[in-house]
Amino acid sequence: MRKGRGLRTYTIFYLIFLYAPIVLLPLFAFNDSKIIAFPLKGFTTDWFVALWHKTELHQAVLKSLIIAVTTAVFATALGVFAARAGTKYRFRGKGPVLGFIMLPLVLPDIIVAVSLLVVLLRIGMGLGMTAAILGHVVICLPFAIAILNSAFSSLDQSLEEAAYDLGETPFSAFRLVILPLVMPGIISSLLITFTISLDEYIIASFLVGTEETLPVYLFNQMTKNSREIPVVLALGTVLVLFSILLLGIAEYFRRRGIARTGGKDTGGFL
Repeated sequence: MRKGRGLRTYTIFYLIFLYAPIVLLPLFAFNDSKIIAFPLKGFTTDWFVALWHKTELHQAVLKSLIIAVTTAVFATALGVFAARAGTKYRFRGKGPVLGFIMLPLVLPDIIVAVSLLVVLLRIGMGLGMTAAILGHVVICLPFAIAILNSAFSSLDQSLEEAAYDLGETPFSAFRLVILPLVMPGIISSLLITFTISLDEYIIASFLVGTEETLPVYLFNQMTKNSREIPVVLALGTVLVLFSILLLGIAEYFRRRGIARTGGKDTGGFL
């Protein structure tokens, strides 16, 4: 009983420590004061209205959306190939190859960022949005593979064999049978990788050069312009709600995909 009570207490304090900043974010975003402190002065939506008049912010958002969408498409497409090969075929060096692809999951982002910066400069590629996209694909690909592995591994192989018996080629069987079944996993991968890329700061700050993505813009505003902090908090509130919405949709499609293929749910994002 004492061990159970101690674990419950630890869990409660851990959750408070983890989510208290997220709870405080909208409180200060709606606070009628430029000073981030208690007690709160009053309710206002002025900081949210001010978001519409920030030209630099709009440009940063547009650049982040372009990078995030492109990253999600490339990471998911490569993830489909890797997950398909990893779950269907056996080949020499399969374990080390897949382990190497998943390595960014355990490497610190700063190490990945510095390594990519050195490599890209060595091959003569300039910094900018293209370099940031390549970096984001590297760190998002393992997440895409992890999601799509679950979708492909839960497939009923007899469905594909039946398609072959009916005269379908491997490509047409994949397009007409396999792809529709794993489509919820693909959508989930697109949403998760999009969210990761949109929120990523370290690699973007190293590779984006003179451009500013949304996280880089937010960091610069927080450190260089204290008068903009309430506006940044308002934007942070919007981003938190947007991220929660995307994760909720991704989890829905993940569970839907498992239900369609008849697999077992071994845990998800929410």
